[in-house]
Amino acid sequence: MAKTNCWEFKKCGRQPGGAKANELGVCAASINSATDSVNGGNNGGRICWAVTGTLCGGKVQGTFARKIGNCLLDCPFFKSAMLEEKKKLDLYPPKRSPTCPDNGLPRPVMETKNVLA
Repeated sequence: MAKTNCWEFKKCGRQPGGAKANELGVCAASINSATDSVNGGNNGGRICWAVTGTLCGGKVQGTFARKIGNCLLDCPFFKSAMLEEKKKLDLYPPKRSPTCPDNGLPRPVMETKNVLA
């Protein structure tokens, strides 16, 4: 079963060819091939919180460090992805991604049972 990407969940229309792509621009998450398949999504569709330049509340958001608090507290898609992953949700993209440099540290993985309890 295919997993829902953020643009499908939020119905923002900012994916390539989407209804609002010309008006608002194509979302960075929908074209970020470095994060393809992370958490089972297309491009950055299931790790949008780690992709710089995505929209939230109609405003462009900054880097992961600046927006993750809002995602954890307020984003229905983030919460939905945690529930769908059931056990583990990758918070950062893999080391191959230019948005997450290889600093030698393991990628953070969120244990959803602790967050959703």
